[in-house]
This record gives sequence, C-alpha cells and structure tokens, in this order.
Amino acid sequence: MSLATLLTLADSRLPIGGHVHSGGVEEAVASGLLRDVASVESYLRRRVRTSGLVAASLAAAVAAGALDPGRAELEADARTPSPSARAASRAQGRGLLRLAKQVWPQADWSGLGARPHLSTVFGLVALACDAAPEDIAAVTVYTTMTGAATAAQRLLALDPAAIAACTVRLAPVCDATARAAAKSLAALSDPLQDVLAERHLHRELPLFAS
Repeated sequence: MSLATLLTLADSRLPIGGHVHSGGVEEAVASGLLRDVASVESYLRRRVRTSGLVAASLAAAVAAGALDPGRAELEADARTPSPSARAASRAQGRGLLRLAKQVWPQADWSGLGARPHLSTVFGLVALACDAAPEDIAAVTVYTTMTGAATAAQRLLALDPAAIAACTVRLAPVCDATARAAAKSLAALSDPLQDVLAERHLHRELPLFAS
C-alpha cells in the first residue's frame, strides 16, 4: 500500500460524512464534561483506547481475512451497545463504501448491505488496496480521534494549534492501540460514550448528527 493512499484514508477531508459526527463530544460539552484542551485530551485518550481499539480491531480482522463481512457486521453490532453509535458507524460506513466503489471498482463489495459499519468497510478497503492489518487499524484509530478532536475545537472555540498539539501528544497512544488492535479482536465498551450517544438523540437543534 502506498503512503499517499494511507494518508488519504486518514484525511479528515475524506468525503464519508465524518465531519458531521462528534463522537459524543457535543453532548460531553453540553454536559460540562469538556471545557478546555486538558479535558478534551483526556476524552480523546479514553476514546482511542475504547471505541478506537474496538473499531480498529474489527477492521484489522477483516483485512487479515479472519472475519468475513457478514460476521464482521455481527461482531460490530455486539460491541456497540448504543443504537445511536451503531447508526453513526453505519452512516459513515455507507459514505466510505460509496467512495471505495469508485476508487476500487474491481474489488468485491457484494458482501455488504447498504449501510455497513465503518470498521467493516475499512477492512475491505485494506484488502482492495493491499494494506496491512496494522496499517488500516492505525487509520481507523486516527480517524476515531481526529473526528472528535475537530468537533471539540469547533464547539469550544479552542485554539486549533492547541488541539493539533494535543493529537500529536496522543500519537504514541494511537500507535500502541493500532498494534494491539491488529493482534486480536477487542471486546469492550465505554458506558460514558454510550450514554452520551443516546442523550444526543434528545438534544434540540444539535450541530452534529451524533
């Protein structure tokens, strides 16, 4: 896999709808849990080690051939207790699938439904572009972090440079998480993120879809 392709997949400008999802950040801000760069960094670290790890392990398993798409979908559902979080994953998965079909039309996308989980599609993208499981795990972890980081910067009007520095400080955590994800399937959830995701459904006039 080329480095340029890897960087493109990790780019926040990738048109898969990630910019409209906050990863629980909007509700965390409204609840007073996130107030500044320090609290945002703690949240991102937690998100990487939980949601990021699970999604990355599923993507890596598909890339390694350990899970077929159908099984990967079931495993993703089982590891995502919040219906709202599942919907957000599937919305972004649909966007990535639409893009992937244009970039790699020769690949077999027939095993997927109309709204697959983002982790499943990332795994199949890895197969289409010959990416190693750890590489696609890294992309998955990184996007899990940066989507939430960007949302926090916008919602709290934080210095973009401060948030960028925060994500750089978390790079070793992301790398370690990607390595762990490539080794075995993770099975854990974060009750806080589940609660935030469900609360978001009842928010009037939200700025983000999740």
